[in-house]
Amino acid sequence: MSAAPLTSREIQLASRPHGWPVPENFRLTETRVPELEEGQVLVRNLAMSVDPYMRGRMNDVKSYSAPFALDAALDGGAVGEVVASRSDERRKGDVVVHGLGWRDYAVLAAAATKKVDPSLARPTAFLGALGMTGLTAYAGLTRVADFAPGDTVFVSGAAGAVGSLVGQIAKAMGAARVIGSAGSPEKVAHLLELGFDAAFNYHDGPAKELLRGALGEQAGIDVYFDNVGGEQLEAAIAVMNPFGRIALCGAISVYNSTEAPTAPRNLATAIGKQLTLRGFLVGAHQDLAGEFAAKMSGWLAAGTVRFDETVVEGLENAPQAFIDLMRGANTGKMLVTLP
Repeated sequence: MSAAPLTSREIQLASRPHGWPVPENFRLTETRVPELEEGQVLVRNLAMSVDPYMRGRMNDVKSYSAPFALDAALDGGAVGEVVASRSDERRKGDVVVHGLGWRDYAVLAAAATKKVDPSLARPTAFLGALGMTGLTAYAGLTRVADFAPGDTVFVSGAAGAVGSLVGQIAKAMGAARVIGSAGSPEKVAHLLELGFDAAFNYHDGPAKELLRGALGEQAGIDVYFDNVGGEQLEAAIAVMNPFGRIALCGAISVYNSTEAPTAPRNLATAIGKQLTLRGFLVGAHQDLAGEFAAKMSGWLAAGTVRFDETVVEGLENAPQAFIDLMRGANTGKMLVTLP
C-alpha cells in the first residue's frame, strides 16, 4: 500500500487590500505537494519572515518585484530543513534559506536555496541579522549612504529589523552620533539600550523639532537611513548638513495610504545643500555579502551588535503577524515559526 500523498498548508492572497490589510485579504488552504523533479529539494519550513515590502506586492501595480497573484500562495524569506533531495548540491538534513515562505513545505530548485550553518547562530538569524535584513542595513549604510567615521546618522523606523541594525553598525564603525526614531516610549528606551546616542517617539510632536532636539552638540546630520518616508524624510532634509547623503530603503508611512503623500515638501532644499538622495534594492549589492557576513559574525560574537526577534507561532497566524507588523507591533525582525 503506497503512502498517502504529502500535503502542505499555505497562505494565499484572497483579495487585494485597499488601504490597511485585513484578515479577509488572506486565505489558509491545503494543497498537495508535487513530486520532486531532478535538481529539486523538498524543504520543511521552520520559520518565515513577514516584511514591509510585501505590502507593495499585494497591489496590482508595476514595480521592481512582480505583484502577488490572487488565489495563489504568497512568498517571502524562509528558513527550513531539507527533508528530501534529488540534487547533489543539497542533502537531507541541510538547513537552507530560500524565498518560498507562507507555506509548511516548499519544493524548489536546489540552486534557489542557500545552505547555512546553524552552529553559528539559531536558524532564524539567517532571516535577520545574518541574512538579507542585515545585508540591507550594511549595504545601505556603507555603500549607498557612503558612511564615514565621524558622521552623524539618523535612522527612522529604528526599532525595526533593518533600522536597529543600521544604528548599531554605524556605532561599531565610528559614528559621532546615532539618532533613531520609533513609535513608542518602550521602543525609544530599547534603542538607547542598543547603544543609540539619542532617540525620539515620532508621535510626540513635529519630526523636525524632535530631530533637532536629538542632535545634541552636532550641527546637523550627515547620513539619513530612511525606512519611513513622509514627514521624517522632510525633517531629515531640513536638518541635513551640506553634502549629506540619504539612503532611501523604505517608506512605510505611505504603504497603506489611499491618498497622495504630502511630504517631503522641501526637496528644493536638497539643491542648495547639495544632498544625495539614493534609493536602493539589496539585490544589487550581493557582492558585499562576504564582507558583510565576516563583519557581522564578528560583531555578534563580540556583543557589539544585538538583534531582536518578535516571534509569532503558527502558519495560520501569519496574516495577523503581517498586519501587526504594518501597525508597528514588532521590535526587530517579525517572524512566524512553523512548528
